[in-house]
Amino acid sequence: MLRKTIMLAALLLGASAALARSAAPKAAAGADGHYLFVWAGDQDKQGNDFLAVINADPGSPEYGRLVTSVGTDQKSVRIHHTEYEMPASGMLFANDHDVNRTFIFDLRDPRQPKVATSFTDMAGYSHPHSFVRLPNGNVLASFQHRAQAMAHGAMDHSTMDHSAMAAGVQEKTGGLVEIDDAGRVIRSASSADPAFRGEVLMPYSLAVLPGIDRVVSTNSSMHDDNLMLGTTFQLWRLSDLKLLKTEYLGVGKTRTGHIDPEEPRVGQDGAVYVQTLSCGIERITELAGENPVATLVHSFPGNFCGVPTIVGHYLIQSVEATHGYIVIDIADGAHPVEVSRLSLGDDYVPHWTSWDAKAQRLIVTPNVGSRAYLLKLDMATGTLSIDDKFRDIDGKVGFSFASRSWPHGWTGTGKPHGAVGSR
Repeated sequence: MLRKTIMLAALLLGASAALARSAAPKAAAGADGHYLFVWAGDQDKQGNDFLAVINADPGSPEYGRLVTSVGTDQKSVRIHHTEYEMPASGMLFANDHDVNRTFIFDLRDPRQPKVATSFTDMAGYSHPHSFVRLPNGNVLASFQHRAQAMAHGAMDHSTMDHSAMAAGVQEKTGGLVEIDDAGRVIRSASSADPAFRGEVLMPYSLAVLPGIDRVVSTNSSMHDDNLMLGTTFQLWRLSDLKLLKTEYLGVGKTRTGHIDPEEPRVGQDGAVYVQTLSCGIERITELAGENPVATLVHSFPGNFCGVPTIVGHYLIQSVEATHGYIVIDIADGAHPVEVSRLSLGDDYVPHWTSWDAKAQRLIVTPNVGSRAYLLKLDMATGTLSIDDKFRDIDGKVGFSFASRSWPHGWTGTGKPHGAVGSR
């Protein structure tokens, strides 16, 4: 009798396991392989924003081919940032900046991406720019404006032009907002500082340093009327989002390399390295206290530089003047050394970079153009090279967003921007 009971229990256990496998979420099926998620809009601004899913598994025969896409209900205006790396939760934030709308995508099954939700104003702030994950899994976002300062255009964000938005900004301040994956506000704080009244204090991007309970944010405007006016960064306490200090960037010998600070990145030495639109690299130290120090330590050619990425002791910078990317070695952060350059052609206008840690590739998309590439980085020398095995169905290197029929039901040329690799 005991033996029969044991056998029956074993059979029931096996049946339950089989049922559980058959009912398992489809994320398990999508866990195999590796994918590239690229946030894009209609280049002609007639269609809607969408997310493309591309095969990014170097060992797959379909490497570089489109897997699927998911559309939104948002007409394309100014497709902009996603997060800089894929979060562990599988929920990716992606923004159309000028319409003040951010989408949260459910990418837990990469082959069946979904729009989970979207949001506009948050906690009295509008027009978020960048999204960085906190140790608790939530997002800390930099919002450029106070929502009430933009109220005159709130009825139709899609038709607001840059000058109209700038005219509505009275104090040129915004804030930081912590948001969970459901799009709910957790807490917020203003970037306003009475000691810097009249300055551009519009949070552009941020870096989180949980080990020392700090956040560094940069102040720079996305709108033409306020370009070339940002010259400050801010230090916050992460635990309560208290603004500790607003400080000017180091001017340096060029007298221009500090203007419009944009993307901060944390280096191996614990310093924060800030790329400026005017093609400088500021190194910020003394972050554990309340009196940070910023020094201009490097300048790139030209006066229009985009999103940087730090990989190990290398900082990779998109530089429009060189039609490509420059790598500097920041092992000695106070004295960076250029180690390599890669140009992608005279008509190529670089902008976005992000590091795909799983595939060990640098993801790059252009500011103008419709082709995304994957680059290899030699960790011994800092040399960049194009991954020529990453090819679209046209047989050319890279993935083309030009003139194709997309799986979500739209036909046209996409304009890519933010892009990340799956985990």
